[in-house]
Amino acid sequence: MYDTVESTEPGLAAPAASDRSRWLALVVLCGGMLLIVIDATVVNVALPAIQRDLGFSSSGLAWVVNAYLIAFGGLLLLAGRLGDLVSRRRVFITGLVVFTTASLACGLAQGPAMLIAARFVQGVGGAMTSSVILGMIVTLFPEPREQAKAIGVYSFVASAGGSAGLLAGGLLTQALNWHWIFFINLPVGVATLVLSLRVLDRDKGLGFGAGTDVLGAVLITAALMLGVYTIVDPAAARGWTAPRTLELASVTLVLLIAFVVREATARSPLVPLRIFRSRNVTGANVVQALAVSGMFGMFFLGVLYLQRVLGYDALRTGLAFLPTTVVMATVSLRFAERLITAFSVRATLLSGLTLAAVGLALFARAPVNGVYLVDVLPSVVLIGTGVGVAFPALAALAMSDATPSDAGLASGLINTTTQVGAAVGLAVLATLSAAHGRTLAGHGASAVAAAAGGYRLGFVVAAALVAIAVLIAVTVPHRMERRSSDSKDIFGIEERP
Repeated sequence: MYDTVESTEPGLAAPAASDRSRWLALVVLCGGMLLIVIDATVVNVALPAIQRDLGFSSSGLAWVVNAYLIAFGGLLLLAGRLGDLVSRRRVFITGLVVFTTASLACGLAQGPAMLIAARFVQGVGGAMTSSVILGMIVTLFPEPREQAKAIGVYSFVASAGGSAGLLAGGLLTQALNWHWIFFINLPVGVATLVLSLRVLDRDKGLGFGAGTDVLGAVLITAALMLGVYTIVDPAAARGWTAPRTLELASVTLVLLIAFVVREATARSPLVPLRIFRSRNVTGANVVQALAVSGMFGMFFLGVLYLQRVLGYDALRTGLAFLPTTVVMATVSLRFAERLITAFSVRATLLSGLTLAAVGLALFARAPVNGVYLVDVLPSVVLIGTGVGVAFPALAALAMSDATPSDAGLASGLINTTTQVGAAVGLAVLATLSAAHGRTLAGHGASAVAAAAGGYRLGFVVAAALVAIAVLIAVTVPHRMERRSSDSKDIFGIEERP
C-alpha cells in the first residue's frame, strides 16, 4: 500500500511519497476520466437497440443522452469548486461511487423512466469525478515539464475516449446486448475506486470560511442545467427562434446575470470573479468552447455519414474511428509535451487547431459513394493529430495561472466549457445539417444524397468554428510569468513579446 500524507495547507495536496506513486495516481485519475468519457459516447451506437427493447418513443429516446448531459454539464462548475472547499480526493471518490452505482441501475433498467433517472444520476457522479481531475494533476506535478507530460496523458484520455466509446459500444451491443455498455462500468469503477483509496493523497479543502455561498451555488447550477436543457431539447427539436427556446434562453440569461451580481458582492463567493482576469484562463475557455463545438462534428456527423450514407453497422463505425484514437495516443503521449516545452503553448495550440480545421474541411466532401481510405481516413487522421496536439496545450493554458486554492475551480470551469461547447455544437450542427438535408430533398434529391448534403454543410460549419478558435488563440500570451503566488491575487501576469 502507498502511504498517504495529509497536507497542512488548505487546498494543497501533500506531495506523493515517490515519483512512482505520483504517476500511479495519474493513472488512477485518468482511469476515472476514461470511465466518464467513454460512457458519454458508448450509448450512441446502442440507442436503436435500447429503443426496441424498452419501447422508447423517438422523442423520448433523446433523453437517454440528454438526462446525462444536463446533470453533467450543470454540476461541473459547482463540483469543481466544492473540491477546493471540501477535498478534491473526497469529491473524486464520492463521484466514482455515485457513477458506478448508477451504472448498475442503468444496466438493470426495464423501462424508459428508470433508465432516464439512472442516467441523470450517472451525470451527477460523472460531474463530481471529472471536475477535480485537472486540479489534482497540476498539484501532483508542479514542475512545468512533468506537468506538461501529465496533462498530455490526461488530454489523450479525455479526447480519445470518445472514439473508444463508439468502438466499445459497437462491440458490446453486437456481441452481447445494450445492458453491457453499463455493466462494464462496474468492474472498472470498483477497481478505480479501490486504487483511488490506496494511491491518492489526502488533501484538506479551504473550508467554507465566512459562510457557504448557497445562493450562488443554486443560481449557477440552475443556469447551467437550464441552459444545457434549452440547447439539447427545445433548440434542437423546435429551432433556435421558437418561442419556447427564446423563453428558456431568456431565463437562463437572467440566472447567469444574477449569479455574476451575487459573486461580485458575496463575502465568500462560490466562483471568485478574479479568475477571469487572466487572459490565459478566459482565452483558453473561449477557444475550448469553439474547438469542441466544431470537433464534436467528427463524431456526431461522422457517425451519421458512415451509417446512413455508407451503410456501416455499429461495429464498423467504431473501427472506422480507431485510427483517431491511435493517432491521438501517439501525439498526446509522445510529442505534445515536447512541442509545448520546445516552442510555446500558443504555437502548439495554433498548429493543432489548424490541423483539426483542415481535417474537418476535408470531411466536408462527404460523397454519397464515399470510399473509407480516400474520403474518411485522411480526415480522421488529421483531426486526431490536431486534437492530440491542441488539447494538451489548451489544458495547460487553462490551468497555467491556477494556484492550489483555485485549481479545482479552474478544472471545473474548463470541463464545463467543454460540455456546454459540445452541447451547443451538437444542437447547431444537427439543426443546420437536418434543415439543409430537408431542403435538398424538397428539390428532388434522393434521401441518401440529401442526407450527405446536410452532413457536408455541417462539416463546413464545424471547420469554420475551429478556424475562429484559431483566430482567438492568436491573442493569448506567448509566455507568462507569475507576479504573485498569493492565492488572493494570483492572476496578474507579465507578458513577454
